Amino acid sequence: MHRTAKSLLPIVLSLLLTVPAVTSAQAPRNRPLHPGEQWVQLFNGKDLTGWVEVGKEKWTVEDGTIHGQGVSDAYGYLRTEQKYKSFWLSLRFKCEADGNSGVYFHTDFTPGTVDVSSGKQVEIDRTLNHHTGGLYGDGRGWFAWPAPEHEQVIRPTDWNDMLIKVEGNHTVVILNSIEVLNFTDPSPKSSDGYIALQLHSGGLGNMRFKDIILRDLTVR
Repeated sequence: MHRTAKSLLPIVLSLLLTVPAVTSAQAPRNRPLHPGEQWVQLFNGKDLTGWVEVGKEKWTVEDGTIHGQGVSDAYGYLRTEQKYKSFWLSLRFKCEADGNSGVYFHTDFTPGTVDVSSGKQVEIDRTLNHHTGGLYGDGRGWFAWPAPEHEQVIRPTDWNDMLIKVEGNHTVVILNSIEVLNFTDPSPKSSDGYIALQLHSGGLGNMRFKDIILRDLTVR
């Protein structure tokens, strides 16, 4: 696991935000776009078009953000309609209260339940030293987590910027311009599935997400 922060990451991240306009302008207009040629919005800032609720937690749109609130003792998820293999996902999140959350990928659910049948999550937890940016799931529990010096990169009560880069079995997580995880899975258990925002069980979840954009690198 590579754990060294990149001093040039702020510059790289700013350049990434220009990719949609540049790649869209360069793509020929007489053919479909190839995977990875542009970024797309996953959240339109107005409603939950393109998303599917899994479970009975409360997901609403307020002031251009997705607001997820735990109202039951079970887990809750808001997943994409489409499945992805390889992608870059950029989003902003804010923890409004204590309670575990995360961004799942390569995920599927047992029909009619909130049980995750496959997939793993990038952890989000505003409690320091709770491995925000680490990887958990696929029936293995924790299998990758940030170095100790990166356990306090999260802003517990403010907005956070997260970039998740998944290419095959390689995952990079950049949190607030710091690379907190760089991990190649030697024995991946899942490689395709939905992206899902999570609220932990116990009714403690209270999360906001916004500015969710994705660069789809999937090849089928």
